[in-house]
Parts: sequence; structure tokens; C-alpha cells
Amino acid sequence: MQSNGAGQDRDSELSCRNGAQNGDSSSTGEAHSNGLVSVSNNDNTVSNNNNNGMSSQAPNNNNNSSNNSNSNSTSTSTSPTESSTGLKKKKRLSKCEEDVIRLIGQHLHDLGLNQTVDLLMQESGCRLEHPSATKFRSHVIEGEWDKAESDLNELKTLMHSPSAIVRMKFLLLQQKYLEYLEDGKVLEALQVLRAELTPLKYNTERIHVLSGYLMCSHAEDLRAKAEWEGKGTASRTKLLDKLQTYLPPSVMLPPHRLQTLLKQAVELQRERCLYHNTKVDSGLDSVSLLLDHTCSRKQFPCYTQQILTEHCNEVWFCKFSNDGTKLATGSKDTTVIVWQVDMDTHQLKLMKTLEGHAYGVSYLAWSPDDAYLIACGPDDCSELWLWNVQTGELRTKMSQSHEDSLTSVAWNPDGKRFVTGGQRGQFYQCDLDGNLLDSWEGVRVQCLWCLRDGRTVLASDTHQRIRGYNFEDLTDRNIVQEDHPIMSFTVSKNGRLALLNVATQGVHLWDLQDRVLVRKYQGVTQGFYTIHSCFGGHNEDFIASGSEDHKVYIWHRRSELPIAELTGHTRTVNCVSWNPVLPGLLASASDDGTVRIWGPAPFLDVQDAEGITGMNMNRECCSMDS
Repeated sequence: MQSNGAGQDRDSELSCRNGAQNGDSSSTGEAHSNGLVSVSNNDNTVSNNNNNGMSSQAPNNNNNSSNNSNSNSTSTSTSPTESSTGLKKKKRLSKCEEDVIRLIGQHLHDLGLNQTVDLLMQESGCRLEHPSATKFRSHVIEGEWDKAESDLNELKTLMHSPSAIVRMKFLLLQQKYLEYLEDGKVLEALQVLRAELTPLKYNTERIHVLSGYLMCSHAEDLRAKAEWEGKGTASRTKLLDKLQTYLPPSVMLPPHRLQTLLKQAVELQRERCLYHNTKVDSGLDSVSLLLDHTCSRKQFPCYTQQILTEHCNEVWFCKFSNDGTKLATGSKDTTVIVWQVDMDTHQLKLMKTLEGHAYGVSYLAWSPDDAYLIACGPDDCSELWLWNVQTGELRTKMSQSHEDSLTSVAWNPDGKRFVTGGQRGQFYQCDLDGNLLDSWEGVRVQCLWCLRDGRTVLASDTHQRIRGYNFEDLTDRNIVQEDHPIMSFTVSKNGRLALLNVATQGVHLWDLQDRVLVRKYQGVTQGFYTIHSCFGGHNEDFIASGSEDHKVYIWHRRSELPIAELTGHTRTVNCVSWNPVLPGLLASASDDGTVRIWGPAPFLDVQDAEGITGMNMNRECCSMDS
């Protein structure tokens, strides 16, 4: 539509629903600069409201009987008048097309382009909103509360839930009450509270709060306590947005509906993007609506940025600290190395070496505040080491019995307790000094995790299951049951999902709340070695795992097929860890004695960068289920 063509082709246009001929621009009247034109498709009544609201104007139909007959004709037939003037009959607009016009009209109105909206509504023959809604909008913005309350009676017959009128009336009267108080009209405000709000018998608790505002000494105090913008367009517009939620969209569109739909479309594209791994502004100003969202794999942590070679034997475990500033690695060489992460360059340098773990280090756990680090050994190790990371001092060396096998550990969220256990039937809860607080007899533990409730401990055992143990009331329950041994597992930050490495099966994703198997990830080689996988990336949308075929596999959480296979290690990859703060940083530990740090592609020669196998970029592997 061209804004300067109203006077040229007006007589060639028809309304959406009855196919009536419109006259030229002089017959329909001038566009109103301070309001929206709302044209009904079903009647010829005219309702004008130019009090800073929306005007409602029907098309000018000079030959109504002729128009009615023409509306039943086919698109190829013409009336004598049409033949003489060379007019063409336009198709009727579909419901979808009418909705789009209304959305565009609302958006243009929000931008203040009211003349353009008037012209759009006249040319299309559509109605932006019901005339009663237009009046209601105007009266609310102008603060004419008695008229707005009267408008509610007209709107009641148009609503799916007439009981919502009470809630809408309450919101109107609340605004009226607050504006009286701000103006210092205490008696009028008290009258509204007693004679209008209270008789509604709705939200009594809120009425008590409102009555307390009578004690406010001045307007600023009132606005602060009520968390209210004060009398004026801002608060009334916010009120109108709340009121619109109770009205059907056929009567009045929800506020900013077009922007809402566009945001949803952008969010959906991001969810479907296999490589989207950054936190971005949720507003529309940060994206282009002219192109679909897409992320390049070059931005994904698929390229070797650094190889750490300070260990002199197999590296069994790696784990980033909770704040992302450190990486701890444990090795068969009996040492733990703590690496400092440069948060700007993403380079790692050796910070401390913790020695003396005679059996080697197969598992590490950071305390919630990253002040301490616990190290466990392999199956034949009965000792546990608790280190002060900052000082490098050994705080506790714990061993309950030489018959124990303490191979796994998990911190309680309070940071003052931890649980540990092994496959010989040990399952302990201890304090920071290694003192035994509780024990659970006869549980052969393979891996442990403490949930955020501070009471429940998840433990995988030799019966191919994960059970939940409550140390407070000494109860336990079965949560996950697999058909093959669970070699390791980890839990998402929200405590909802568990990621399992299952012997001979690979990586499985379980929903702990519904206790169902969600997905089986393909590609990884998992035998009877203990391999630790992880959640990672922005919003934990990705999953990574090591593999016995020397690779690191990465999946989008919704995809069973890998989106990347990282090569470079020469022996089994035992563990992977995704930096919780830097979503583009991933670490992997291998029996080849190295730790690899993976990041986005370097600036030069990205096509030949090490670490990427040929993947099918067009693979459709992003299902829509959660």
C-alpha cells in the first residue's frame, strides 16, 4: 500500500467481508491524525470518538443493494459500473490476513502513525477493535473512571468470562483510589475504598494494603510504598495492559502483540539452532528480522586452543570450578593440578600442584564456594583428600577403614558437609574435618550427587540403578533403573535431568522428576571404562562425553545424533568438563596424558583447524520435544 495513492484508486477497493465498493478519498473523509479508524465488516453504523482514542468509521457505501449483489458474484464478473470504469474485484481477505492487518495496525498505532492506521483500516475494510473497546481505552487513558466503569457493562456481553468484570472493575477503582490519594483528596479516596472497592468482596488482602496507604504523608511516599508510577499516562497505560488480558482478542488485541509474536519466533529459531551457545539480549533490537537466526560451528568449542602436558601419566578426571576461574585435573601420576583460567584470553596456566595421592586421582569435587577441593582415588583406594585450594594445604585426609573404597564424593549445598562412598559398601556423610556424621550400610556406591534440597543424595549402585537417600529420615527410593551398569552420572543445575554413562550402551538422559528415560545419544563408544560426561553451554543446552574411540562427542540436548566429534586425543577420553561461566570453553582429559582445551575457531585458517571431523551440516537432528 502506498500512502499517496488514496485519492487515485479508492473507488476500486472493496471491504473484507461484504465486498462493498468504497468511494474515492473525498467520500470516505479525511484520516484522523489523533486516533485510529476502526471499520466494521458487518454493518454500516458509524461511531466516532476523537477524544485521543480510536475513531470508528464505516466505509461509505452509496449503492448498498448493488454492492450486496456484487458480493455474491465471482471474481471474473463485473457490474456495468465496473465495466465502464475498468475496476477489478478484489478477493475477500482470509481470517489470517485480517489478523495480520490488525497486528500491523496496532503496531503502527503504538508508533504514533495514526493517519497511516486510518488509511490501512479504510482500505482493508477491517476493524482494529470493537467500538466499545475503543471508548473504554479512551476513558481509561483520560482518567474518566465513571465512564470507563460504564463501558464495562457494554464489554461484559462480549467476554467469555463475565466474572472477569469484577477483577477489571477492581483494577479501575484501585487506580482511581491511588490518584485521589496522590492529589490529596483523602475523603474522596476513602469513599472509593468503603463504598466501591470493599462491596466488590474481591481480594480482601489487597484492600487492607490499600487502606494502609491512607497513612502516607506525601505523594512521593505513596508512590514508593505502592510501587506505582503516579497519576498520568504511564500508570494508566500499564493499567490498560492489565485490563486487556481479560478481553478477547476479537474485542481488543493484547498489548504489543506483534512484538510478542516476533520475540517468540526469534526464540524458537534460537532453540532450533544446533550451535547457539551465547546469551543474547531478549529484545528485538539486537537481532535482524530480515534473516533467520543461525550460528556458525566456527563459534562453537570444537577447536583445540591449548594442550596441557604437565601430567606424566594417564589423566583420569577434570573439573572446572563453579565460578569458572579454575580447572582441576587428576592423574594416575598421583597429583592434582589446579589451573588458573584467564577469563579474557581463555588461556590456562598452572596455579598449584597437589601431591601425595598414592593411588592416583580418579574423581574431584569442588566445594560450592570453590574454597576446597576433594580428591578420591580408584577402587583400591581407602583414602580421601580435602584440600584448601587457595593455600594449597591439606585440610583433611580421611580414611575410616583400610577395607574401604572411597571412589566418589559429592558436596552438600551448604558447603559444610559431603558424602562419599565406594563399591565395597561404604556410604558416609562427613564434616570438613572428616568426622563421620551418618552412614548407610550395605550400599555399594559407584557415583554420588547431592540435590539442592540439602537432604537428598543420589547414588548409583551395583544393581544398575540410581536411588535417592534421605539422611534425615533414613528413607530411600528407587529413581532410575537401567539394564546395564551405570559407570557414572551427573545432574543438571536445576536438578531435573540426569546424564548417565551406561556400560556398552552409551550416554542416556533421564528425567528425575518423571523418572523416565528421555533420550539415548548415539555415536559414543562406551564399554566398561569409567567415562564422565557433562552438561554445558549456554543454559546447559549441550551435552559432551569422552569415548573409548579417543574422541569427544557433543550433542545438542534435544538431538540424539552428535553435532560435533572432536579428534586429537590418541587414547581413551576419560572425562570432559564444560566451563560454567564461559560457554565457549570445554576441557577433556585422556589416557594419553594430556588435557585439551577446546574453544571457537581461531581467526586464521579455520577450515584447516585441528579437531573437527567431517560432519553433515544439513543433518536434521533437532527434535521439538524438550
